[in-house]
Amino acid sequence: MSTSPSPIHVVGGGLAGSEAAWQIAQAGVPVILHEMRRPGVTTDAHHTDGLAELVCSNSFRSDDWEYNAVGLLHAEMRALDSIIMACGDAHQVPAGGALAVDREGFSKAVTERLHAHPLVTVVREEIAGLPPEDWDSVIVATGPLTSPALADAILALTGEESLSFFDAIAPIVHADSIDFDIAWRQSRYDKEGPGGDAAAYVNCPMDKPTYDAFIDALLSGPKAEFKEWENVPYFDGCLPIEVMAERGRETLRHGPMKPVGLTNPRDPTVKPHAIVQLRQDNALGTLFNMVGFQTKLKHGAQAEVFRMIPGLQNAQFARLGGLHRNTYLNSPKLLDRQLRLKPQPRLRFAGQVTGVEGYVESAATGLLAGRLAAAERLGKPLDAPPAHTAIGALVEHITGGHLEGAKFSPMNINYGLLPPLEAPRVDAEGKRIPPKDRGRAKKRLMSIRALDGLNAWRGAA
Repeated sequence: MSTSPSPIHVVGGGLAGSEAAWQIAQAGVPVILHEMRRPGVTTDAHHTDGLAELVCSNSFRSDDWEYNAVGLLHAEMRALDSIIMACGDAHQVPAGGALAVDREGFSKAVTERLHAHPLVTVVREEIAGLPPEDWDSVIVATGPLTSPALADAILALTGEESLSFFDAIAPIVHADSIDFDIAWRQSRYDKEGPGGDAAAYVNCPMDKPTYDAFIDALLSGPKAEFKEWENVPYFDGCLPIEVMAERGRETLRHGPMKPVGLTNPRDPTVKPHAIVQLRQDNALGTLFNMVGFQTKLKHGAQAEVFRMIPGLQNAQFARLGGLHRNTYLNSPKLLDRQLRLKPQPRLRFAGQVTGVEGYVESAATGLLAGRLAAAERLGKPLDAPPAHTAIGALVEHITGGHLEGAKFSPMNINYGLLPPLEAPRVDAEGKRIPPKDRGRAKKRLMSIRALDGLNAWRGAA
């Protein structure tokens, strides 16, 4: 008579932990998901006790699998039965070429699916310190807001110091407070997203005097300070907007406020000096977040400064921006390619704590950690996917893909993490590819190679 395998424990009910629990249960192994948030107990960044709550942007970024590395990661995760991608697809909102989601509907869907799975048990409790020794298989997916007790225990076990940086949160604006006599809807280059909308963004134009005044206000506005963390570096993919402005007055015009690919329909012959974009944040279309406007401005100054933006002069804010601390392990030294902690292999890690950055990247490591843990429990050892897949490239980065002797730092998925290919000179029909188009053609070949490699890995698993 066969016996059911003993459960695997997952600590943390964010994107990575939820994905890990789903993958374990789908493999036929019982899983206990431990989440510290419950009524009356939350964190500085969370607003609900729902699983997989999105605490920053509502965007999973580009959904283009052929020419964008994060879109490729989307495709790989969909092929591997990702609960995060399935619920994201089911609750998408217009976002041009990106996949953005209604954050409340998305979290509710993930929570309901996990609670409904017969092999998943959700326990609302904090794991203070290392998990009990009789838990022989544990995935720690506690994210950037790991509780101090658990973080201290992990550091004591490893003998390492955690590295940390700031994550900044962008404000959210009520749609009916945007002045559409000034702003207009258009996606950059009119590119359609997965929902088929080519006008998913709200655009607020600035001329040069307005832009200069705005930069002055950003630079002089009062900032939140965290004295014990003042020397902590920011992750470049989530820089506060005023930190970008400090790097040069033109930085924002070449970053989140770049005016390219957009035309003001009220004055099409005049190119705006800069443009602020807002992206839909919920399914009803009543909330829009300010793209790239993560900030550490004090709350009292934010409304005043951001209302200098044409079209937002009467803006009402559903949420102002803020900061939270992020932590991650020295993973190349501490984790093996099974995502196990070398000093104590019963512990696996997943999510941002491993040194990946971004919603989808975090969920992808949870997906893999769950599959690896389930395979180990079932006595069917499984290797990580090959490095030429997006998921495999992330594993390679966090377990040793950095330069020898260089400081390990968080990384979004990008084609630079995948083994290179020669840029093609001719297309599939033998026609010459112009030099300016060869980089794009190379990305497509790398994506095709990645999906072929993932399918081969999945078939062999």
